[in-house]
Amino acid sequence: MLSPKKVKFRKRQKGRLKGKALKGNTVAFGDVGIKVLEHGKLTSQQIEAARVAMMRHIKRGGKVWIRIFPDQPFTRKPAEVRQGKGKGNPEGWYAPVKPGRILYEIKGVSVELAKEALERAQHKLPLKTAIVVREGV
Repeated sequence: MLSPKKVKFRKRQKGRLKGKALKGNTVAFGDVGIKVLEHGKLTSQQIEAARVAMMRHIKRGGKVWIRIFPDQPFTRKPAEVRQGKGKGNPEGWYAPVKPGRILYEIKGVSVELAKEALERAQHKLPLKTAIVVREGV
């Protein structure tokens, strides 16, 4: 699973997501991609599950790009613990995404096969997404 090697601070504040994605909003490397349509957070487990679903469908043919990286830690307090006593321990990593961001791209297989693979990946993601094809393909 994806996670940063090293971070400056163990815990971070949540922050807020607003506006559209200004970077990473066009299909740059592959021919077909998945674009997210709403704000949200993708955990490293969700990113990996979608990647595995795509790779199994295209059977090691072609190339897949993951255009997001989970670099924000999320914390959780143990079950049945009273409130207070500080912030919980880091549990995992997530990637915040804005509408318009491209999550995955595929190249090297037919457009139909790439769309089927990306459709399988969409089922693993908790956000509304759309399949986009680069112009001239």
